[in-house]
Amino acid sequence: MSENSSPSAAALPIAVVGAGPIGLAAAAHLLERGLEPLVLEAGPSAASSVRAWGHVRLFSAWSELVDPAAARLLEPTGWTRPEPKRYPTGAEWAERYLQPLADALGERVRYNTTVTGAARRGRDRIVDSGREDQPFTLHTRHTDGAENRLQVRAIIDATGTFTSPNPLGSDGLPAAGEHSHRDRITYLAPDTADPAVRTRHAGRRTAVVGSGHSALTALLSLADLATDAPGTRAVWVLRRGSVGNAFGGGESDELPARGALGLRAKEAVTAGHIDVVQGFRTERVEDADGRVVLVADDGRRIEGLDHVIGLTGFRPDHSWQSELRLTLDERLQAPVKLAPLIDPNQHSCGTVYPHGAGELGHHEEGVYLVGMKSYGRAPTFLAMTGYEQVRSVAAALAGDHEAAARVELTLPDTGVCGGAGLFDNPDADAARSDGGGCCAAPAPALLEIGLGAPASGGC
Repeated sequence: MSENSSPSAAALPIAVVGAGPIGLAAAAHLLERGLEPLVLEAGPSAASSVRAWGHVRLFSAWSELVDPAAARLLEPTGWTRPEPKRYPTGAEWAERYLQPLADALGERVRYNTTVTGAARRGRDRIVDSGREDQPFTLHTRHTDGAENRLQVRAIIDATGTFTSPNPLGSDGLPAAGEHSHRDRITYLAPDTADPAVRTRHAGRRTAVVGSGHSALTALLSLADLATDAPGTRAVWVLRRGSVGNAFGGGESDELPARGALGLRAKEAVTAGHIDVVQGFRTERVEDADGRVVLVADDGRRIEGLDHVIGLTGFRPDHSWQSELRLTLDERLQAPVKLAPLIDPNQHSCGTVYPHGAGELGHHEEGVYLVGMKSYGRAPTFLAMTGYEQVRSVAAALAGDHEAAARVELTLPDTGVCGGAGLFDNPDADAARSDGGGCCAAPAPALLEIGLGAPASGGC
């Protein structure tokens, strides 16, 4: 729809920005509600971000990765549902489910289209008069350079956070020298089956900065590479003062593959394949004799590195939404009603109260952040959380407020103690080590690089 026409809002499509798993599920739910979706995807195919980490195997099984409304849309096309108990890679998720789903949506999905701005038609964020009576205008740019304006009834932002990784700097800003050394810093778990990536790390020393599941995945890839590429070393750089719950819930995790990931990482550390540096908050990246050096805010140095992998999380990009009145938490950059439910400074055992449109809305009616984008800077988002979000949002947009308020999801427990926050909390650590938490087994002794003293962690 061009900007020169003025149809009623009810006749306009609902924009879904991002053709990833949550965006495509949103489109399927909208169709079931009799609403017309328009999916705008910056990449050349569905699930561009998922394909970027296609070599990584998910810790959710197929039974948790297929949205119910999407399955109902796919079944008449002859699509075959994957084996529910199998754990796909990102590439398998994209090829066996997400791309077929996008294909089933047909011309409702527009590829190579980047949304560069969004606003109420004819109103910047300051103007009150007649604001809610106006549709939204999306500014878009195609890869061939063509620009366009689209009018839509509502906006569901499912763009995720993958393209905005956090920097190495522990204060949330790039470390000094991070930009100038970008040729030796990456922000993705390595695919060691790729010859170029293998060459980058084989027989070399790589630092992995971060404590989440992506960091564990990267460390295990490097440990596996070391078995047939002598001299390959991994250094795990943690900001926290102890490993704590970084290994995850182990056998207590209700997602078994996620628990197994942590157990394998713990075994690799115990076997000496991975060196660990704790309480290291990167301030600078330097060069010494052609190799990378990380320097902490307390002056400690990790020297002799060939490459650095930064896996310190992601953050949302709200730059194209500057003229919308979003109601965001000042810390997490998540919807203000959702933020208390997902705050990693307080969150315990990985459980999130099931939520929907009521927690995802903003002062600007008709705008919803869903999927990873809705979590802002908070970690550990699950696909089934997003599927429940868009089911509720679609119901709300269709005027079915009873269904929108009804939450139909029970999340698996991580078995991970929480509440210590992102910095050290001695009281919480002590409670866990005394058996007061949900996991009390001690971590293996870890070697502090440059200090030489073993340290014991919490659960």
